[in-house]
Amino acid sequence: MKHIYLGINGACGRMGRRMIALASRDTDLKVSVALDSPDHPELGRDAGDLAGIEPIGLPVGANFSGKARCDVMIDISSPEGTMAVLKSCADRQIPILIATTGHNAEQRRAINEAAHETAVMQTANTSLGVAVLFALVKEAAQFLHQKGFDVEIIERHHRGKKDAPSGTALHLAHAVQHVWGTQGISHGREGHSGEKPLDEIGIHAVRTGDNVGEHTVLFAGAGEVLELTQRTTARDSYVRGALQAAKYLAGKGPGKYSMSDVLGI
Repeated sequence: MKHIYLGINGACGRMGRRMIALASRDTDLKVSVALDSPDHPELGRDAGDLAGIEPIGLPVGANFSGKARCDVMIDISSPEGTMAVLKSCADRQIPILIATTGHNAEQRRAINEAAHETAVMQTANTSLGVAVLFALVKEAAQFLHQKGFDVEIIERHHRGKKDAPSGTALHLAHAVQHVWGTQGISHGREGHSGEKPLDEIGIHAVRTGDNVGEHTVLFAGAGEVLELTQRTTARDSYVRGALQAAKYLAGKGPGKYSMSDVLGI
């Protein structure tokens, strides 16, 4: 059976380790590149051992060698980590899934330019369920446009999450904005904030315990509420979605792709 040779940038992180572990169980995939930052203390360690499985004979490295075989790269590192592999992927026409967030304007431009040379998928959330949620939210927004409905988004994550609101919540808000042509987003409310404008989208971030992730989009009209919710109960859902996306990207031509493409939405 022909393998898809997979690179993982950010291999030493919690998600990177799970990707190595789950990819090693997948007969379609073979982890051929494992990368992390040059100053990471686990550098040089066998990627399988790092992931809590049998050694796979692949040490974690800091540089993307031109000799290493790689059919698709998954980047779950940092904005700087993305830039460290992006040019090599573009030059070698290796598709790249970027699940890292927090890129600045210049870095986003570089990512868009790379899509002229290779397949690029950039997403804040690799969950397949979240991809379906995006599609349902867009469809609901189309049906309810100019029908007197308010939109509010509630996202819940664990207390250790460093950013608020989540990138997924922002993307959900932007999906509604794109359909409705609205501009206003309110990040929570306090004091005498006045009457809510009909075209304003409220986003509320909740941080509790070890909540992996939950997003609810409320479409509320006079006398009724439509509530669309996706709950993540284990981080492996993100890993499995990313591996599905990597399989989809392998062999694709240059361009921008999305998780919706993976599901054929």
